[in-house]
Amino acid sequence: MNQRHLFFDLDRTLWDFEKNSEIALHHLFQELNLIDHIPRFTVFHSLYKKKNAELWKLYGAGKIKKEELRTLRFSATLEVFGLRDQQIIDHFSDGYVELSPKQTALFPEALETLKLLQEKGYPMHIITNGFKEVQYIKLENSGLAPFFDIVVCSEDVGKNKPAPDIFHHALERAGAKATNSIMIGDDYAVDIIGAYNAGMQGILFDPEDKCIIRSGDHKIQHLNEIPEKLAWID
Repeated sequence: MNQRHLFFDLDRTLWDFEKNSEIALHHLFQELNLIDHIPRFTVFHSLYKKKNAELWKLYGAGKIKKEELRTLRFSATLEVFGLRDQQIIDHFSDGYVELSPKQTALFPEALETLKLLQEKGYPMHIITNGFKEVQYIKLENSGLAPFFDIVVCSEDVGKNKPAPDIFHHALERAGAKATNSIMIGDDYAVDIIGAYNAGMQGILFDPEDKCIIRSGDHKIQHLNEIPEKLAWID
């Protein structure tokens, strides 16, 4: 058994959050006949993503609660188009939480890479800021669950990444040493710097090569680059 532990983020690292979210939102948009109020789904979707990102930052900073985020992201978006119907807002909020995690789009080579890493003997785990009740559904439905020994959600700890507490909690549960553990995620500040501050190493997953990293940091654009990157680190 390889004693180097690998900790993965889930959304936007393995599970294609943007693609799966868009599929669920488009389904609900059509189901609610919002085309009668909003000219194009793309207009709604673009605004929703902006509002959602703003609210997730507030949630990550502990300024709003989960229940507020779930509702506000839709009420704030729909209000721009003059829609304040609470039934529509509730249908969107509840329907999205029900439908989105059942989508199964993964980033290219996700399963193949995890299988190879598993065969090489790497213990693998998940650390995610996503809502606990939906993250397990994503893992099961997309075929990711069998590859991971432990799954740590921020709600388990009461702190979101990049707080060191969530990394320390995950390390303790995995029986892993920080100095022999690597965090792999798509958010440089949240996943990689957060891991560094907890004494771990990090590999940034940056498929569009948008992030500028510090000299000596590790970055990949494709998940199938992980084994080679690990060999270089080792």
